[in-house]
Amino acid sequence: MNNKEEFFFIAENINSGRRSSLNWVESSASTSWLNSEGLDTGFLSLSMSSKKIRFFFFIILAGILCLILRTAYLQIFRNDYYFGLAENNRIKTEYVKAHRGIIYDRNGKALVQNVFGFTLSMVPASLPKNDIDKKQVISEVSKITGVSLQEIEQKMTSTNPYYFQAVPIKTGIDYDKAMDIKIRASELPGVELDIDSWRKYLDGLSFAHILGYVGKINAEEYAKLTASYLLNDNIGKTGLEKQYENYLKGQHGQKKYEVDALGREKKIIYQVPFKAGDNLILSVDADLQDKIYQVLDGKLKGNFTASVIVSNPQSGEIMAMVDYPSYDNNLFARGITKNDYKALLENEQKPLFARSFLGEYPSGSTVKIVEAAGALQEGIITKNTTVNSSGGIRIGQWFFPDWKAGGHGSTNVVKAIAQSVNTFFYYIGGGYGDFKGMGVPLLDKYFLLFGLAEKTGIDLPSEAKGFVPTEAWKQETKKEQWYIGDTYHLSIGQGDLLVTPLQVNNYTSAIANGGKLYKPHLLHQINFYDGQFEIVKPEIIRQDFVHPGNINIIREGMRETIVSGSARSLSSLPVEVAGKTGTAQWNTTKPNHAWFTGFAPFNNPTFCITVLVEQGGEGSSIAVPIAHEIFDFWFVNGNPRHAI
Repeated sequence: MNNKEEFFFIAENINSGRRSSLNWVESSASTSWLNSEGLDTGFLSLSMSSKKIRFFFFIILAGILCLILRTAYLQIFRNDYYFGLAENNRIKTEYVKAHRGIIYDRNGKALVQNVFGFTLSMVPASLPKNDIDKKQVISEVSKITGVSLQEIEQKMTSTNPYYFQAVPIKTGIDYDKAMDIKIRASELPGVELDIDSWRKYLDGLSFAHILGYVGKINAEEYAKLTASYLLNDNIGKTGLEKQYENYLKGQHGQKKYEVDALGREKKIIYQVPFKAGDNLILSVDADLQDKIYQVLDGKLKGNFTASVIVSNPQSGEIMAMVDYPSYDNNLFARGITKNDYKALLENEQKPLFARSFLGEYPSGSTVKIVEAAGALQEGIITKNTTVNSSGGIRIGQWFFPDWKAGGHGSTNVVKAIAQSVNTFFYYIGGGYGDFKGMGVPLLDKYFLLFGLAEKTGIDLPSEAKGFVPTEAWKQETKKEQWYIGDTYHLSIGQGDLLVTPLQVNNYTSAIANGGKLYKPHLLHQINFYDGQFEIVKPEIIRQDFVHPGNINIIREGMRETIVSGSARSLSSLPVEVAGKTGTAQWNTTKPNHAWFTGFAPFNNPTFCITVLVEQGGEGSSIAVPIAHEIFDFWFVNGNPRHAI
């Protein structure tokens, strides 16, 4: 038998029981199997076409390529992420929170305190991966803390589920309650109870708008500040707490250590101690601040809202800044409830609103001292220029009155300031008959030079800048031309002119000190963590824009206000005071705003005060008595209290 005969195949026909054989037949045309009857059983050839084979190999190659690309992506682009996850399986990082810096008044009295207690938190990466189990844990935490289910879910869904940092749920838990929570929380995966700190504000209501408050960092803040903050950090939200956050927050300590499979510490790898925040010393006198709030509360009895600012005109330092009514910033520091927050928002007196630097009001007659300084500087008037006040002036069908029926008679600039004679300022502001006044361009020029329509630069966030109207603004905004009546209104601090109480205090200080406009500030000194310190230097915004001789004429008029003018009640004080009253109309159906702004001692001013009582009526009837009590408190037996 030859080799081909070795390919012999026997097949059993099960149905017939016959035995047939297959023989190998080869021809030039093909190779085939023949059975014993000589029938062709088919070619021994490939059953798939070459096209299908190529497609099959393409699928294999594509799969291999996908695996290579995925491996490269995980190894190169996601290496840090997965390396971090792997490291966290054996290395644990523990943060030691820095103590926040303390804020003191000018005499070293602490205004805040760091209080330590407990915070219940949830660690996203340690929560159950199963949604049902996770919801069960969140539900239990809601029952334990009293925080709503929706609020907890919102916090957790807005946080990366792989974070190993704790997300605070409830802050300010005292010791007794913490022990009960510790027992209940121990059986809930991803739930922790840790020692935490928060702010306690020590000086009552008077400092709330200055200091502001801290609160837990939110998702938006954390996204911007991830590099230096933890998910459960406190951060300044308003006031000086926000303004000087970078100084106050300090730097957290850190400890990294290896853990075993049960999470037990085995070896410390890396450790850095925390650095406490820097301490701040303010220019504010706490006793004066508290006294002013007491005076406002006693005089206004909750029926009015007000602002009082006291500064040192020789440096721009703020000695007191009080907004009335106020609020308890401790509510926010420990996590304010929805009901308490709603009550504050719905309070018609807006206790959260810092009127001193956020409120914008018509200045009333307080701006006349700025206008008079500009008129003297431009040569529009001299000290001896007189205007006859007969009760007002008439332009066509329009009458612009004085506040005194029958007028004030012959009036120069000193008398005009002392008695707040509107007619005089109509003349020098807008002119009348043959007398050429300043006009809008010059009025606006000196309003701007004395700091209106711009922020003073005080070290508090979100300061308002007020508004000085122009002819072009009225045409563009109101689609109306500028009339002489608009100029007259502007000349007496009415119409569209808006100022903040801080701006009024600042330009009053510039008059008091002889013509220097300072940048006001609350911070006096920074005491750094390493023992170094830095004193904040006075900063002059501008000076020499009005001749000292002209400034002295304005000062003389302000002194005459106390001697014979609209604030004569202040003449009984043990110190020589100069000032200007103001009554600002802002609504035809509601009472006017009441102003007083002034300084003392007259010959060497160290104390500049501005009082605003919203809807208080006449400045002389309500703002002046408030100022009287404050002057009396500060100047005891003619001697000023301690100052830096």
